[in-house]
Amino acid sequence: MTKHPNKLKEDCRQEAYDYYHENIEPLPKKEDGSFDESTGKMSNNEADAFRHAYTSGVFSKEYYSKTIADFLGQGNEIKNPNPENQRNMDLWNNNVGRKYSKKSKNRQELAQLLKIALKNGELIISLDDPRKYDGPKPLINLERSVIMIKQKASGLNEMFYDFIKEKMMSLDEFIEEIKKGNYQGYQIIENNGTEYVRSKPDKVISNNLG
Repeated sequence: MTKHPNKLKEDCRQEAYDYYHENIEPLPKKEDGSFDESTGKMSNNEADAFRHAYTSGVFSKEYYSKTIADFLGQGNEIKNPNPENQRNMDLWNNNVGRKYSKKSKNRQELAQLLKIALKNGELIISLDDPRKYDGPKPLINLERSVIMIKQKASGLNEMFYDFIKEKMMSLDEFIEEIKKGNYQGYQIIENNGTEYVRSKPDKVISNNLG
């Protein structure tokens, strides 16, 4: 069963901090043993960069696509906007994570490769870093807040995620929502008696439903 993106994100956060704490540098903890993010020592620095890269890399593995992981990451940036230099840092490190996802067999190997990438300076660890993320710009907008996160072996899109409502939907559930008028940016098409969903045509060549 496909895990909800929010749950997967929290799992990745914990896994990234655990690995960083044990293999790179100790992180601050509360009395109950949980990591203490309120200290400011886990944001806009090495630990933050590693977490973003690791999370994006895992999302690439779980959802079988760098493109889907990119949309999820950029969707988060749209929903929770940051200053431009922080957004640039996050998108850069997300992209590094997706790169090493392809080169790793599992999450442990991904973390190991990202540790090396961190040591070699591939990640942005400071808001003052002059490097600029020049990858695809966000194609998701508030009218098209749904992305496909799982396909059948036949290629049919079967699971969708609304990053604004943080809601997962099957194909049937998404079709029902469109029929209710809840998603104006999408339309239902029929082929040989089977209903599908696609974004309404516009001037954007890329389509977030694949």
